[in-house]
Amino acid sequence: MLVQIVALLLGTAADLLAVVLLARVWMQWARAPFRNPVGRFVAAVTDWAVLPLRRVVPGLFGLDLASVLAAWLAQIVYFGIMAGLTGLVAVAPQAILGVALLAVLALLRLFVYLLMGAVIVAALLSWIAPYSPVGPLFDALTRPLLAPVRRILPPLGGIDLSPLVALLLLQVVLIVLAGLQPAALLLP
Repeated sequence: MLVQIVALLLGTAADLLAVVLLARVWMQWARAPFRNPVGRFVAAVTDWAVLPLRRVVPGLFGLDLASVLAAWLAQIVYFGIMAGLTGLVAVAPQAILGVALLAVLALLRLFVYLLMGAVIVAALLSWIAPYSPVGPLFDALTRPLLAPVRRILPPLGGIDLSPLVALLLLQVVLIVLAGLQPAALLLP
């Protein structure tokens, strides 16, 4: 029971931190504006980890690798603690590679969830509050994802189905990632 409580609390903290760090990466890559409440929140929550890492980890092709590394380390710490609590590390020291791969898969899964959330919020904002102050942010975040779908499937009768198609494709990616997770657990 105690392990479940620790797993819940640590997992939630690690996932939230990783999602905010990944949001920072995506916002910078998509050139989304940081001059809004969401952008200021992301910067305030992640500056403590990202700014020191930027001194040693440069960006690459517009990607903020310092933020990616910080998110990956948050997941490694979580999976490492859980492996230690469950005795996995004591039984199989080679599980360290498995922990690192699980952290990569967890980051990819969290990134897909982040994209799905951005698509849903952007779609809701376009219907409910099209002139919201965070509207341009979510438009910028979803534009790289929805633009290719919109080229293939233009709005039909004034209805844009690209968010629905994008969500279905992201679900497929989640299924693929879920299929890869057991392989990471079975590493020798």
